[in-house]
Formats: sequence, C-alpha cells, structure tokens
Amino acid sequence: MNTKLKIKKGDTVLVLAGKNKGDKGKVLQVIPATRRVIVEGINLVKRHTRATPKMPQGGIVTKEAPIHVSNVMLVCTKCGKPTRTGVKILADGKKVRVCKRCEEVIDK
Repeated sequence: MNTKLKIKKGDTVLVLAGKNKGDKGKVLQVIPATRRVIVEGINLVKRHTRATPKMPQGGIVTKEAPIHVSNVMLVCTKCGKPTRTGVKILADGKKVRVCKRCEEVIDK
C-alpha cells in the first residue's frame, strides 16, 4: 500500500465529513501508516488522564484525535479554495505540489 500522502504538516485543510464538516484548520501531524492526519481544533475528544510527574493534577484533557485523510481537502494558499493537487517538475528538477484550480505552486 502506498503511504505517500498529498497533505503535509502545516497545510490548511477543509473538513469534508463528520461532526466538524466545513471547518478549516492547520495540520499538526501526519500519520502515513494509518492514512490519518491530526488537525488543529478538529475532532476534539476528552481523555481521562491519571496524575503523572509531568501533569501532577491529572483529570480530563481535551485534545485532537486523528481524522482520515479522505475526509479532508487541501486549501490553496493563493485562491483560498479547497482544491485537488497536481505535481509539477520545475526547471531545477524539483517536484512541487500545484493547485488544480489556479495552477499556483503550493509548496514553499
């Protein structure tokens, strides 16, 4: 199975399905093995944690849970709309992601 994903850490994505449908957020972590991403402020869950030396209080912690990559879509940095991505090879031989709507390079 191909574990290469078209979404990278730091990208802005739009949620397409689930309880947070229509929300935008920044990708905090990509998990290619399970094809999931963790998006800032999306799919929040509460976890009961016991007291540890790092967190002596313990208690209920709210954090982001992974969401499947098929349920998010990359938002173009130039046109600001959700878009599919293509790959373009530059003159120096470097591969970059390209917005299918406006043909703008997405990678920095």
